[in-house]
Amino acid sequence: MSVVMSRFSRRFARSEDGQIVIEFVLLVPLLFTILLTAFELGLYAKRQFWLDRGLDIAVREVRLNTGSIPDHDGLKDVICAQAPFIPDCADSLKLEMIKVDPRSFTQLSSDIDCVDRSQPVTSDDDPNYQTGEEHDLMMVRACVKFDPIFPTTGLGFHFVKDGSGQAAMFATSAFVQEPG
Repeated sequence: MSVVMSRFSRRFARSEDGQIVIEFVLLVPLLFTILLTAFELGLYAKRQFWLDRGLDIAVREVRLNTGSIPDHDGLKDVICAQAPFIPDCADSLKLEMIKVDPRSFTQLSSDIDCVDRSQPVTSDDDPNYQTGEEHDLMMVRACVKFDPIFPTTGLGFHFVKDGSGQAAMFATSAFVQEPG
């Protein structure tokens, strides 16, 4: 019995069949995770770019249209028209517009007001949307909820998600309310 075992163990030690399987099992999941993370990051960057651009164009329009106070839905429509790669923009975009005192500036709250997609988006009596008056410095923050493409892998796994599995991205801008 020991002779048979020793022959088998020597033959097994000399055999090189199946060695690539070990490398495959160790490296392919890592490379696949890197690929999925790169795809998720690219899509996230594209959406963030279009959100920033849409908000900048909307704020520029507010600055140039002096004397007109923007309402929530009008500002949101301008942002969504300029951000074609944000899925379901009209229902997933939430705006905060807060009056800021430039002489005693304080940071905006880190608690971002985002959309709960299970409820309709309304702007009526929203304490985080103040239209301001002449010469007021206004900070605008837009927040969008989105579904990660790969929520269980790589970057999609590390997004901070709400109870429905959606992650958030936001953009911030500022303008001065011009006199009418």
